[in-house]
Amino acid sequence: MSRAAAVHPRRSCFILHLTLLLPAVRASGQLTGSPLDCQKTCLCASTIISCSKKNLTNVPNALPSYAAVLDLSFNFITKLQAQWTGIRLDRLQSLLLSNNNLTFLSTEAFVNVRKLRYLDLSFNSLRLLDEYIFEPLENLEVLLLYKNHISQIDRSAFSGLIELQRLYLSHNQITRIPVELLKGRGRLESLRLLDVSSNRIKALPLDELQALPAWIKNGLYFHNNPLTCSCELYELMAHWELRELSPSTDFRSNHTCVTSGQPKEKMAILDLTRQYLNCSEVKGFKKEGYLEQSLVLDCDTRQKNMVKRWVLPGNLTVSQNETTLIRNESSLRIGSLKVEDSGVYTCYATSDSFNETLYVTVVVFNTTMSKGLENLKTAYTTLVACLISLVMILIYLFFTPCHCACCPGQNMEKNDGKDSLHSSTVSLSQAHEERWQERVGGGGFLYRHAAFLEPKEQLEQNGRLNPISEEDEEWQGANRGRTRSDVSSVCSNSPMVI
Repeated sequence: MSRAAAVHPRRSCFILHLTLLLPAVRASGQLTGSPLDCQKTCLCASTIISCSKKNLTNVPNALPSYAAVLDLSFNFITKLQAQWTGIRLDRLQSLLLSNNNLTFLSTEAFVNVRKLRYLDLSFNSLRLLDEYIFEPLENLEVLLLYKNHISQIDRSAFSGLIELQRLYLSHNQITRIPVELLKGRGRLESLRLLDVSSNRIKALPLDELQALPAWIKNGLYFHNNPLTCSCELYELMAHWELRELSPSTDFRSNHTCVTSGQPKEKMAILDLTRQYLNCSEVKGFKKEGYLEQSLVLDCDTRQKNMVKRWVLPGNLTVSQNETTLIRNESSLRIGSLKVEDSGVYTCYATSDSFNETLYVTVVVFNTTMSKGLENLKTAYTTLVACLISLVMILIYLFFTPCHCACCPGQNMEKNDGKDSLHSSTVSLSQAHEERWQERVGGGGFLYRHAAFLEPKEQLEQNGRLNPISEEDEEWQGANRGRTRSDVSSVCSNSPMVI
């Protein structure tokens, strides 16, 4: 009985260790995934393996090397670890992992599937894209990343995708357009479509976007973003509308912006000419130049690698004009401009599936650039001189002190002859002042300033009324021996006559 009792505790310890070990084995099985079962779990049809909607938490292992399409969508695979395939799948071209709530991608997740051409990672919970994460996928052509929570993208995340043609990043939390994918050393040469619509982009690199070739702009979608309204944004969209670029024509009503005032309002970008900012309307394509300059006209087509042909004003060909030549198989260079070079230049572009015609209006001013600058400088100098003169006049009118006897606060009596020297105009002479005082005392009539005498059939001098009245003439008749002096007051508008 005692022996049985001794064996029982050992059995109990073994069962306990086995119970603790089972969860670890189950967890290990989940990390590596269960073997592929084409009878119960997945559907296998030649090179296609479909495991969609099977409640999988990991990728099945022991995948066949001949698989070309692997569909793992609508499962619960939250992480894509390194070496998740176990073996190289050099024939795998399409991998579907959408609707899996993916939150993590290993930097080595795609090492064994280098031949992928189509990768669907949409409708997941990815938040960032690390550096060089897609670099092994040199043959990838389509990458779907829309409907995630991506807010951070390393500038080297898409490096190495030399064959990528379409990149979908819509419905994320991106705050800028990855313009490095479209220009410069980081440009993806084969990229034809970049969709960053329905994100959190508030501003665009307008100058950089405007400088892009039309065949790149024709595949750049950025509608449904909270862009700030501006006339520069309107000008960009107006040019795209004139060129009938797909992002503008296909989603015209979705290209909106947010006003900067309070309350903020959403409005169509192409309506900024009639509402809110009253931006200038954009009309056609126009190039301007001066005599003896040169111009370069680009045949900027919506598709790449088209056959292009230029026709000059008057339906002339390039060979019929000595000053024109073709550059880079598409651009037209007009050298040593003349007034006769003004007109409409037409570029005809053709391909197997698409034809396009572009019109460029050239205006040549009948002056050289240097002369135009001289005229501008002369106009500027004249304007500055007028402004300075106006300021001086205002200073003279409002800041010059008044020494007139009629001004408030001034003494009506003059102290001496020297004070008159400081007046802004010539005052009465001392002799005339004495003669006037005698007249006031002897004649018995009131003292009145000469400028305010009542006019009584005054004589005219130099087109103005003579301020001397008839009474003055009678008084002067008795004093003809004295010198006559007609004086105008400092408060009068009449010129002084001596």
